[in-house]
Amino acid sequence: MPSFDVVSKVQWNEIDNALQQAHKELAQRYDFQGTGAAVEKTAEGLLVTASTEDRVRAAVKVVEEKLIKRKVSLRHLEIGEPLSGPKGSSKLLIEVKEGIEIEKAREIIKQLKESKLKVQSAIQEEQVRITGKNRDDLQATIRLLRGLDLGIELQFVNFRD
Repeated sequence: MPSFDVVSKVQWNEIDNALQQAHKELAQRYDFQGTGAAVEKTAEGLLVTASTEDRVRAAVKVVEEKLIKRKVSLRHLEIGEPLSGPKGSSKLLIEVKEGIEIEKAREIIKQLKESKLKVQSAIQEEQVRITGKNRDDLQATIRLLRGLDLGIELQFVNFRD
């Protein structure tokens, strides 16, 4: 029986490349001179630091631009609020979301049942497996899921015939 998986994965190598480009731009741009603006990848996500809150927000915009150029969806990012640091500096944490949460997976399954497509779906950890009797039903399912606005970026992988 044909099947495929619906996942939400981040291309970490593209994020690393975007961070390197953002770091270069922050070091070269005149409006960031002397502000200590920096971007680094941590275990929690991406940490943006600068001397003031508005410079942190501007640095986040630079990071977003670089991610867009590297074709990384901004739907993977959850931007937090700026926090004050030592000596009046500011920092901001950008969380990178990966995988489909249980609530979103249930929403996907609910939409599939409402569409009356002849497919079966099952939640498997952070992905949704969809099986059907023929390839046309699976392609219609992909079209349906692309049209939904769930707030996360979906990829369709592991298609088996």
